Amino acid sequence: MRIGLITPEPGHPLLADTTALLAPEHTVEALDPVTLGEVPLPPADVYLLKSRTPHALGLARHLERQGAPVVNSAAATALCQDRTEMAELALRAGLPFAPTRTHGSLSTWAAEARLDAPVVVKSRRSRRGDLVARVDDAARLRELAREWPHEPVVVQDHAPNNGWDHKLWAIGDQVFSALRRSELSPGGRGPTRPLPAAELPPGWAGLVREVGTVFALDVYGVDIIDTGGGTPLIVDVNAFPGIRGQAGAPEALAALALRRAAERTRGAAEQ
Repeated sequence: MRIGLITPEPGHPLLADTTALLAPEHTVEALDPVTLGEVPLPPADVYLLKSRTPHALGLARHLERQGAPVVNSAAATALCQDRTEMAELALRAGLPFAPTRTHGSLSTWAAEARLDAPVVVKSRRSRRGDLVARVDDAARLRELAREWPHEPVVVQDHAPNNGWDHKLWAIGDQVFSALRRSELSPGGRGPTRPLPAAELPPGWAGLVREVGTVFALDVYGVDIIDTGGGTPLIVDVNAFPGIRGQAGAPEALAALALRRAAERTRGAAEQ
């Protein structure tokens, strides 16, 4: 099989370990969406989209038009970059997602906002270095508005929790998990702690898989906070996150890539 990696960082630990598993029997080709000239032909049997830049999404869409399977699809990846669309889809599907309000610019909203309780303010567009902050009072809101005046934002009520984010990841049907001190906690983001999936509250692994179905994702992350007694609240969904340090993740990704490639080969043979 030929497996293509759409990424400027093929040395990322998850991709590098997956490549090492595949390379003895299969061909793995890295395609940097920025520097790539022409796409190698014929298309690979499957592509793994580990980038969310416009160049990467454009390349993925081009390959999909050629009939090549891309994991995750360009459409699913792009949807997870828009936190407004993400929340709308999740809530329509009945997922326990944080209610989300959208504002065209932070400065405009800050000028008229009346805070009765803490809120979480996030950039509407999810990206590296985006805005994610807890706001407890008008002074903090004005400070953020000076730093990010024109930023389109979403606002979520701050849900009481123990200060730990449950970082859940899925590759196909396999769920991985860890605990990470929330970046919104008073001490800021802390280290990641291992959390065996078997120790998740009942129903959480199934909830993660349901997110994958709703968002049409094969490789994804779900950020959940426990609002008390194991009651989950989803606060974010990410397409193809790093999934670093999770035993079995490279093996799961290699198996998924080969499965998708085999499905494409069988489909072509039946036509």
